[in-house]
Amino acid sequence: MNQLVSPFYRAPLADCAPDLVAVARGSKPADLVVRGGKLVNVVSGEILPDMSVGVYGSRIAFVGKDASHMIGEHTRIIEAAGRYIAPGLLDGHCHIESTQLTVTQFARAVMPLGTTGGFFDAHEITNVLGLQGLRLMLDEARTTPLAAYMQVASCVPSTGPELETTGAFLGPAEVAEAFTWGPDVIALGEVMNFPGVVFGDDKMIGEIQAALRAGRAADGHFTWPVGDWRLAAYAASGITGDHECVTAEDVAERVRLGMYAMMRRGSAWHDVARTIQAHTEMGLDSRRMMLVTDDRSSESLMQEGHMNFVVRHAIQQGVKPVTAFQMATINTAERFGVARDVGTITPGSCADLILLDGNLADVNVTMTIAAGKVVAENGKMTVDLAPFRYPEEATHSVHLSREVHQDDFRIETPVQSGTLTARVIHVRENHVETIEKFAQVEASGGQLQLPADNKICKIAVIERHRGTGGKAVGLVSNIGFTKPAALALTVAHDSHNLMVIGSSDEMMSRAANAVASVQGGLAVVTEEKTTLLPLPIAGLMSDAPFEQVAAQSQAITEALADAGCGLNYATMTLSLLALVVIPELRLSDKGLVRISDEGFNLVPLFVD
Repeated sequence: MNQLVSPFYRAPLADCAPDLVAVARGSKPADLVVRGGKLVNVVSGEILPDMSVGVYGSRIAFVGKDASHMIGEHTRIIEAAGRYIAPGLLDGHCHIESTQLTVTQFARAVMPLGTTGGFFDAHEITNVLGLQGLRLMLDEARTTPLAAYMQVASCVPSTGPELETTGAFLGPAEVAEAFTWGPDVIALGEVMNFPGVVFGDDKMIGEIQAALRAGRAADGHFTWPVGDWRLAAYAASGITGDHECVTAEDVAERVRLGMYAMMRRGSAWHDVARTIQAHTEMGLDSRRMMLVTDDRSSESLMQEGHMNFVVRHAIQQGVKPVTAFQMATINTAERFGVARDVGTITPGSCADLILLDGNLADVNVTMTIAAGKVVAENGKMTVDLAPFRYPEEATHSVHLSREVHQDDFRIETPVQSGTLTARVIHVRENHVETIEKFAQVEASGGQLQLPADNKICKIAVIERHRGTGGKAVGLVSNIGFTKPAALALTVAHDSHNLMVIGSSDEMMSRAANAVASVQGGLAVVTEEKTTLLPLPIAGLMSDAPFEQVAAQSQAITEALADAGCGLNYATMTLSLLALVVIPELRLSDKGLVRISDEGFNLVPLFVD
C-alpha cells in the first residue's frame, strides 16, 4: 500500500516500532487514548475491567490500566466510561460484489456496525473482467479505512468452458502475478472445482502451488457429503479453510483435518445454527472455527447488520460472548497469518477497535476506530470517503448478440403433444443447495407448456460477455409466483451471464432487455410495472450511495413479493441458480448441470 493513497494507511510494524516504544514508555505523547473500558481480550479469552489503550499513528502502543503517562497536549481522549473495548470485527469470507456496493460504499455500510476489515474474494468481478477487475477492487479498497485483504479468484471459470461461458480466464500464471501486487493480496480464493483438485487437474493444482510458493493461504469450497474420503485429498493439496459447512459434522471433519471451518450467516443462508453445534454440543475446540457472512445484500446490511449480526446470532445459539468474538477476530486473523496486525487489541497491532454499550451479547457498537482514527460513531460514519472511478470497460460489460425476444424462451419438446418427464431445479429457502426434482409437463405443438398454477417457471441463462447468442432454458420450482411475472439479473454466480426466471415468455424478454439497457442489474416485470435496480459496474455493483442501493434492493424484494415470491432475501438465493459447483442441479448458458459424487455433468432437460 502507498501511504499517499489513503489517510487510513496502516504502516508496517517495523517502520513504527521505535515510535510505539517511545509512546509506551511516555517519552512521546499518544495520538489517541481510550480509557476506562472493559477490554475484551480475545487472546486470553477474558474480559479485563478498567483498561486503557494508547494509539500512535495507525497502531496500538500501549494496553494497560493507566495511560496517563502518554497523554500530551494534543492527545485525543475517549472516555470509554465502562463500555466494552473489543477488536474490530473481521469477515473471514465475503464477496463485496454480492452486496451490490462498491468497496467504498461497503465500507460506509459496515464500519458503523463494527466491521473494520475482512478477507474478500473478488471472484465475481474477476469472472467478468479478469485480473483488471481484481486490481480495480484492490485499488479502491486501499483508499478506504477497511483493513481489506483481497483474495485471488481461483476458479475463473468455476469449472471449465464445456460447462459455462465466463468473461475471463485465470490460471497459475495470473494467480502468481496477482500475488506480486502487495501483502494485502492475501490468499487464493475459494477453490470451487474440488473434483479438479482431488483428481489432479493441472490448472487447479498449479494455482494452489502458486499460492503456497508465494507464502499465501488457499481457501476451499468442498460440497461432497460428510464422511467422504476425498476431503482428506482436498486438504492434502494445501487448502486450509472451507466455508461450505452446513452441519456440525461438516465442521468437525474439517477441524480434525487441520482446516479452518467457516460458519456462515448470510442474508439467505442460515448455517450457523447447525454448524455451531460442533462447539456447543460436540465440545470441539473453537480456535479453528470462524464466523463469516458469504454474503449479505445491501438490503440486509441495512435491516439486520453485518458481522455484528452474525456474532450476536452465534451468542444466541449458546456460544459464550468472548468465544463468539474470537470467532470473528483472532481466529480469522490467525487463519490468514495476519494476527500480528489485526484481530486483537495488543501492543503493536493495528488500532482497529470498537466500543460497545450495554451487554456484550447484544453487540451494540457505538464507536468504530480504524487505523487509529474514529471513523464511525452512533451508527454513522464520521469521515467522508471519496468515490472511486471505474473505467468504461468496467461500466459497459453487458454484450448481447441482439435484443432478447420472447421466442428465445421457447422450449422445444421431443414430441408434438403429450406428457413428458422433465428435470426441475427446486429452490430451497435459506439454503445454497437445490434439489433435482422430476415433474410431469405437457407438450403442445412441439413446445413445452408451463402449468397454469405457476408452480413451475422457466429459467434461462443467456451469454453476455462476448455476444455469442449462446443460451439454455430449463425449469425451476418453488419461486412462488402467483401471477405472470419475470425476474432478470446479471448477478448470476459465478459467470454472471444474464439469467431470467419467469412464468411469462413476454415478461421474461422485457425484464432481460430492461437489465441490458442499463448495463446490468436486476429487473422485476409484472403486468403492473417494471422495477429496476441498475448495477452498471461489471453488471454487479451500483455506483450509487449505500442507502440508495439498499432502497432499490428493497423495491426489488417488494416487487417479487407482490408477484408471490416471498423467499427470504429472494435475489440472494436465486442468483445462485447458475452456480454450477453447488449441488444438486443448476443451469448455465451451456445447459443443465448436475453436481453429484462423480463431479459435474451436463444432463438433458427431458428424461426418457
